[in-house]
Amino acid sequence: MSRRLVNITLDNLDDLPRRCRRCVFWELDPVSGERAADAGDPGLEKEAWISGTLLEWGSCGKILYVDGVPAGFVLYSPPLYSPRSVAFPTSPVSADAVLLMTAHIIPEFSGGGLGRMLIQGVAKDLTRRGVKAIEAFGDLKWEKPGCVVPADYLLSVGFKTVRPHLRFPRLRLELKTAVSWREDVEVALERLLGSMSPERALRPV
Repeated sequence: MSRRLVNITLDNLDDLPRRCRRCVFWELDPVSGERAADAGDPGLEKEAWISGTLLEWGSCGKILYVDGVPAGFVLYSPPLYSPRSVAFPTSPVSADAVLLMTAHIIPEFSGGGLGRMLIQGVAKDLTRRGVKAIEAFGDLKWEKPGCVVPADYLLSVGFKTVRPHLRFPRLRLELKTAVSWREDVEVALERLLGSMSPERALRPV
């Protein structure tokens, strides 16, 4: 089973689930979102948001493919790019953090650790760009897939609550802790491979 994590671009945006491809919950404020829905094609607004964010800020999402099939995705951006974020009772997002807007794993692929893989991919990308933390609004009463990520999922991948709420707590993941285990593994592998001569490494057993 091959797993591949790639940046969301205008070329692969249609690989998002159809409902998510047309959803602008995070990308627009509530009034503009309703206006886009009434106009009939919020998908165009989604495309415009992705395009603008890529140009102004850089990578803002990832799609995870399993054996070539889209299995999940995640979207993230500075809170300034997400007007909806200020509508939450536990806002604002901290000044040193990027907002994890939404994440989704296709039901057929759930339970295989793909959610953690998505977050690790985001963490590695943002750490490389000098970001200190990821924050997200979790849903403590999550029952079915929606625009807000289940709080339990966020807690399970390392987020900690920084502002409690009965429904929508704000959670935070310090990026140095998110990538430390992976760096430890990579360093160990480099040492192991570095201690072997090329001839020994390639010699048939």
